[in-house]
Amino acid sequence: MQLTRSLPVDALPVAPETAAPSRNLYFALLDTPISETVRASAADYLNSQLEAASACPCDLPQDPAGLGEWLDGHTAKIGGQYQTYLDGRRAGAPRRYFSSKAHALHFLQGVAPTKLVDGAWLYGLLQRWDDARFTALIQTYLEELGEGQPEKNHVVLYRKLLASQGCDDWQNLNDENFVQGAIQLALAEHAEQFLPEVIGFNLGYEQLPLHLLISSYELTELGIDPYYFTLHVTVDNADNGHAKKAVQALMAAWPQVGDSEEFYRRVINGYRLNDLGASTLSVIAGFDPEQEVLRVLEKKAAVGQFVHSDYCRFDGRTVNQWLAKPELIPQFLDNLQRRNWIKRHEDPQNSRFWQLITGEQGPMFGVFSAHEQQLIHDWIAGDWLAEQVPTHGKPHPVLAQRQAQFSGRRRTLAEQPTRPALAQPQGQPVSDFDQETQLLEQQLAQLPTREARIRHLLPLLAPTRHHSAAGLLATRIFTGLFN
Repeated sequence: MQLTRSLPVDALPVAPETAAPSRNLYFALLDTPISETVRASAADYLNSQLEAASACPCDLPQDPAGLGEWLDGHTAKIGGQYQTYLDGRRAGAPRRYFSSKAHALHFLQGVAPTKLVDGAWLYGLLQRWDDARFTALIQTYLEELGEGQPEKNHVVLYRKLLASQGCDDWQNLNDENFVQGAIQLALAEHAEQFLPEVIGFNLGYEQLPLHLLISSYELTELGIDPYYFTLHVTVDNADNGHAKKAVQALMAAWPQVGDSEEFYRRVINGYRLNDLGASTLSVIAGFDPEQEVLRVLEKKAAVGQFVHSDYCRFDGRTVNQWLAKPELIPQFLDNLQRRNWIKRHEDPQNSRFWQLITGEQGPMFGVFSAHEQQLIHDWIAGDWLAEQVPTHGKPHPVLAQRQAQFSGRRRTLAEQPTRPALAQPQGQPVSDFDQETQLLEQQLAQLPTREARIRHLLPLLAPTRHHSAAGLLATRIFTGLFN
C-alpha cells in the first residue's frame, strides 16, 4: 500500500506541465495495444515526475545496509501510532478520517484510479521471469493479482467494492487523482529504462501505512466491507510480506559491476514518486459535503432541466428553469431549505426532498445512485448524524452478517480441491462465457515448451487485462509455471 509521508497537503511538490496530463495518459495507457507515441509520452511523463520527486524529503537510510533496521523502525512506529489511535477511540474519540459514510465513499471513489491499477508498476519485470534477481518482485506482482483467484485479485476486489457502493463513476475526477495511477502504468511500460525507480517505488508503496489500518477500522464502523484494505494489511507485513520482499528485492538487484551509488540514488528517487499527486490523506481532507451535493445536482441538471412539470414554482421559476442554469443551483438549494423541502441537521426522513428521491414510490426513484443518495442523506442529516451512537470499531450490523457470509465463502473456496479451469462435459457445446478461456487453453496446448507458454501468457497478465476471465486463467497458469 502507498506510504503517506508527514508532509502537509499543500506542501506536496507539483510536477511540471507535461505534454500528456495525468488523466489523459492514464486512459491512453489502458488502451490495448499501446501505441509507440503513448509509450514515448509515458517515458517523458516519468522523467518529469522524477524531477518533481527529487524535491521531496526522503526517510530512507543513506547506507542501504541500514534498510532492515529502517523497516523494523517504521513498523514499530506505525504500530505505536495505531495503538494510540485505538486507545483514543476506546476513550470516546470520534473517527479521525470519515465524518460520515458519504465521506468514506468520497475516499473510495477518489483513490479509485490508483487502486484499479494496483501492482501495475511491477508488470514490466515479468519479461525477466527467468532472472532470479527479480523472483521476489514477480511473486509480489502475482500476489497483487491474487495468483489468478478472483476473490483475491486486488483489482477485481476493488471493482466489486466500488460497484457495491455505487461509486464506479470515477472517470472524471481531477487530474491530481490520476497521478499515482499514471506513474504506475508508465513504470509498467518502461521497466527496462527505469529499473532502479521501479524497485524504489515498490519499496515505498509496499510499506504498511497508518492510514490503511485506520481506514479499515472506520470503514467497518460505517458498514463498508474493508476486505480489500485488510487484505493489504496481511500481505504487506514486515515479517514475510511485501514490505520485507521489497527490501530483499532491492538487495537482490544490487549491481555487482558499475556505479552502485548511482543505482541507489535512482532507487531513492523512485521511492519519492509515492509522494506525488493526490494521496489518501489529501483525498480525505478534500471532502466538502455541500460542494459535492452541488456537483451532483449540476450533473443531474443536464437531463433534469427538461423533464420536470411546470406546476411547481420556486420564486417564480419552474424547476426546469432553475436547473437550466448551473449558476442558479446553489440558490435553488437554498430555496428548498427555506421552503422546508430540505430540513438540515434532522433525520432526512423529515425532508420532503429526501422522500422524493428514495423509495420505490418516490417520483425520483432511480435518479440518484446509491453513492449520490448517501451523499445527499448525510449532507441533510448534518449535525444530527453526530448525535447517533457510534459503534467504535464494531461492524455495522448489516456488515457483520455480510462479513460472516463472505468469510465462510472464502473458507469454502480455499478448501475446494484445484480443478481444471474448464470442466465442460465432453460432447456438449462450450458456453459463450467460456469460449475465450477454452481457446487460451487450446493455444497453450499447442506450444512445445514452458518458455513458449510463458511468453504467450505475458500479455494477459498486463494491468489492463489480468482481471478479465482470460487474464485470471492466464495468471493461474503462469503462477504454476513460474513457481
